[in-house]
Amino acid sequence: MKWTDISSIAEALYDKYPDVDPAGVRFVDLHNWVVELDGFDDDHSRGGEKILEAIQQAWIDEAA
Repeated sequence: MKWTDISSIAEALYDKYPDVDPAGVRFVDLHNWVVELDGFDDDHSRGGEKILEAIQQAWIDEAA
């Protein structure tokens, strides 16, 4: 997975953290959780605020 695989990342986060409310996750934690996902293979420094916002929103949508 790359940072641009927003839907795949959101689904993986939903599966790995089913009891977490994604709306309350801090970006620092979100960044760390994404780079720790199985299959994530991208430059860790490329996960900026805009991409994290998009991932968080996709995760919120997935959890709804």
